[in-house]
Amino acid sequence: MTKQNIFIINFDSLYEILDEIKDNLSFDIVKFKNIEDFLNTVNSNPNNLLIALKLNEKSLLNKGVNNKNILCFDDLPLSINKVIEFINIKLIKLRFNHQSKINIKQYELNINSKFLSKDLSNLKLTEKEMETHTVETHIYRLRKKISDKFNDENFILSDKNGYFIS
Repeated sequence: MTKQNIFIINFDSLYEILDEIKDNLSFDIVKFKNIEDFLNTVNSNPNNLLIALKLNEKSLLNKGVNNKNILCFDDLPLSINKVIEFINIKLIKLRFNHQSKINIKQYELNINSKFLSKDLSNLKLTEKEMETHTVETHIYRLRKKISDKFNDENFILSDKNGYFIS
């Protein structure tokens, strides 16, 4: 698995500390001088974490940064161990959420919440539909639900080699 990125803005001391111990970290660090440089350089990868010191979170949200990807430190001082713990917890949550979503054509399957989504519509799936037991029965039920909700008869197809998503 590739390392996640930590982007640091307005927090020179944290960057210097993490840079000193970077070989022992499970993430890569990048320092930005200001929010504009960050926004001009970084695309919105859901696995990246932005760390800032006393930066207005609302201003970041207005500029398109997802609030799940922001970690602001306002209550200082903190021990470096506590800071790294906060960072690691946030990264684990981001990785978990990112890995639970699977894109299939124009649909998004969230394995954690068991929802299949397309545009603004959501379809709740049952545990049986998420796990494979009797394939034909579940394929039939899934086709019916998707057809009823999204009017898509061709999401799951089959041929001599088996089932596939077109």
